[in-house]
Amino acid sequence: MSSGERRLRPRKTPRQVRAELTRERILTAAAHVFTEHGYAAGTTNRIAERARISIGSLYQYFPNKDAILVELLTKHLDEGIAATRAHLAAQRPASVEEEVRGFVRAAIANHLDDPKLLRVLLEQAPRSRELLEKIERLEQEHVTRARELIERYSEVRVGDPRTAARLVVSTVELVVHQLISSADPIDIPAFEDELTTMLTRYLTGGPLR
Repeated sequence: MSSGERRLRPRKTPRQVRAELTRERILTAAAHVFTEHGYAAGTTNRIAERARISIGSLYQYFPNKDAILVELLTKHLDEGIAATRAHLAAQRPASVEEEVRGFVRAAIANHLDDPKLLRVLLEQAPRSRELLEKIERLEQEHVTRARELIERYSEVRVGDPRTAARLVVSTVELVVHQLISSADPIDIPAFEDELTTMLTRYLTGGPLR
């Protein structure tokens, strides 16, 4: 592992409840600090003060604020994976529109907690090799599930199911990320309806000839 990779990793993995609680306090404090002050001004001293621990204690868990931000992004991705799997494990919807709506709703829900923090994560979080691999695995899982959706319903009419699946996944990810983290708030129910309608019409409209 290169020195650059080590800079983006936590220093230790908690094995006791108390240590895990301290780690979570650091991450929660960092989320508040990055949201309130931005990433550049969100120093480790501010994070330690917000977490009510010494700076030395913080450095026992994370070598720098880059590693903390990477951990926050990793946590965000893990929560997204869990939400998507929970949706997929639920009872199968009766229509393409209901299926698409569930996928869109899960993506939106995973981005509503703190839009300002989401913008920091997306725009400023360093990308370690491990993190990039996780992002790729998540995307591939979503594409696989989207293709299963496409091939399950007879009313879906696309020319290339794999390409269509990649388009659906990329559209949801990019549009949700962009609009939820925007400084201009968007009406969430209307957003869900319009994105669901757009994707459903694409999937069921049929290719142009």
